[in-house]
Amino acid sequence: MRVLILLPPSEGKTAPTSGPSLDLDSLLDADRLTAARREVMSALAEVSRSAEGASVLGLGPRSAEQVGTNLVLETAPCAAAHQLFTGVLYEAARLDSIAEEAAGRAALERHCVVLSGLWGILSPTDLVPDHRLSMGTSLPGPGRLPAFWKPHLASSLTEMAAQGLVVDCRSADYAAAWKPSASDGVEIMTVRVVRVANDGSRKVVSHMAKQARGLLTGALLSAVAAGTLSPDAHADDVAALAARLNSVDDVEVSEADRQGRLVLTLVTR
Repeated sequence: MRVLILLPPSEGKTAPTSGPSLDLDSLLDADRLTAARREVMSALAEVSRSAEGASVLGLGPRSAEQVGTNLVLETAPCAAAHQLFTGVLYEAARLDSIAEEAAGRAALERHCVVLSGLWGILSPTDLVPDHRLSMGTSLPGPGRLPAFWKPHLASSLTEMAAQGLVVDCRSADYAAAWKPSASDGVEIMTVRVVRVANDGSRKVVSHMAKQARGLLTGALLSAVAAGTLSPDAHADDVAALAARLNSVDDVEVSEADRQGRLVLTLVTR
């Protein structure tokens, strides 16, 4: 039984300039997922060589040249996923700092999983190269990536989350790749972030939502590593920790829906 935090990857990346090359056998749950990863890598390379590659991958004129990163996946230098991904959520979570200590690194490896259009799932400490592929993409062969990955990830993630609490910080496309329910033997808490406007209405602001989810992720992992939060914490424990975050004014926890899912709403300034 354990808390398992699910994260999306980040469009923002810092490509490593040195490091080992890709070893698929070293990635999370390689025994189950290596064949599927190779299938997506092959389809991605084919698309990336085509004239339509940038369009298929959703890359605009300024970033079209980045399609080339997908052609050297097996030879490019790799970095830990928590160092490669450098978007708003990851900056707020400060996973690099957490990973500096042995207890923090262990917390990352045991209590956090990153969903990925290319790799399916990753441990934050898995070594991967720079790449461009979002989960919302449809590739010739695999098709829509959430639908492709869903049957492959079900066993892996259900096993990792068994009898524990899933803290779901994923965005919609990544959430579609695995939809846990109470019937899987897990407690599910989806993290929602809203900002209260001057007129009292609530709005979802993408940047602030990513930042708040990152702050919560970092706080949870730091607390587990420090021993101030039990590794088998429940929803109320997570809500109590969230209420202490600097940027959060209030927290609300919904009643469970028919699938046993709770929603943790973080109300921000």
